[in-house]
Amino acid sequence: AAMRSRAEVDATLQTAKLNPAELLPAVHCLSFGPQAGGGECCLLQLEPGLCAELEAGRSLVIRGEKDEHAVLCSRDKTYDMKIADTSNMLLFVPGCKTPEELNADPASCNIIYSQIADFSKNYWELRRCRPKLKKLRKLLMEDPYEGPDSQKDQTSTFPKYTTEDLLSLIQASEEEILHHLQVIDACKIEGYWRVLDFDYEMKLLNHVTQLIDSESWPFSKVPLCACLEELGSLEPREMIEHILLSYGRKYVDDGEVFFEMREDKICRAIAQMLLQNAVKFNLSEFEEVWQQSVPEGMKTRLDQLQGLALVDKSSRPETIFLLKVEDLPEDNQERFNSLFGIRQKWTEVDITPYIQDLCAEKQTVGALLTKYARSSMLNGVKVYNSRRPIS
Repeated sequence: AAMRSRAEVDATLQTAKLNPAELLPAVHCLSFGPQAGGGECCLLQLEPGLCAELEAGRSLVIRGEKDEHAVLCSRDKTYDMKIADTSNMLLFVPGCKTPEELNADPASCNIIYSQIADFSKNYWELRRCRPKLKKLRKLLMEDPYEGPDSQKDQTSTFPKYTTEDLLSLIQASEEEILHHLQVIDACKIEGYWRVLDFDYEMKLLNHVTQLIDSESWPFSKVPLCACLEELGSLEPREMIEHILLSYGRKYVDDGEVFFEMREDKICRAIAQMLLQNAVKFNLSEFEEVWQQSVPEGMKTRLDQLQGLALVDKSSRPETIFLLKVEDLPEDNQERFNSLFGIRQKWTEVDITPYIQDLCAEKQTVGALLTKYARSSMLNGVKVYNSRRPIS
């Protein structure tokens, strides 16, 4: 059947009651090649932006370990991969010409004999998703850096991770991984990414804030060189610079490097230090101790603790306790289950810092709450509780 003549084609059209005048004159005669049906080929549906990436010579990478659902990553975005079945058989025909190409080439108006290389009943569909970054912090927290004098660091059996290691283990694009390393204040030590042990980080921050105080520098203009000179004998210079980068904004003035210290972040870290030693803290006592503990000239405010601590207004007296958003599950439903396990009813103001990071592109906190929670009124205030019973 592969080598039909024009007369046979015309006879077939007549039998099918098709008018040749309504069709393109070129006819494809298809036959299956010897390898067709071997399932060697996979189809991937790409949005225009991803097509442009490939056309520009950049690569797309599929990431995930054996027990993880595969994701596809471009340079800066992550996509979930799902198999979509199709009711039509999809045929792969090498060198197949589109109607536009046939119209443009008047010579191709006869019979074209084409071989089908393979066929498929499904294709991979991509859907933009949040990068799965929780694992990044988890891996680095296995072996936090306690400073150059730490004995633990010499004897540690935990693996250490280079950028390449993280790219093979974390289901996110390179840009998303590098950005998240900045967010969690990771630093490179001897070529490996590390996070600082919290106590060591506080020790470094304390050195810097005490120096600022003794030199009477304004928090908006802390000179890098002087910090390295003064503190270099106490701690490695790169650690002093790292803590300034973590807790300050770097800028250059008249050729010299300065840092503007971030009041909110410093107050937040000191609150964490105070709260992690208590299960619950009387709120008014905590606020007093917290204000006394921050560097002179800094002002503490409860909104600095969003996603770090939660105030319990229902207890008498009111209390505050540590609840870090990064300790909660990454999956949407599990996150809500966990939050409703901690507290049965939430106001939108209280729950927002704990679900904000779950919002997909252009998604609002309100849309998430509509999907995963049910609302009711309590003493004139709108509150949210679980849609399903929490065990």
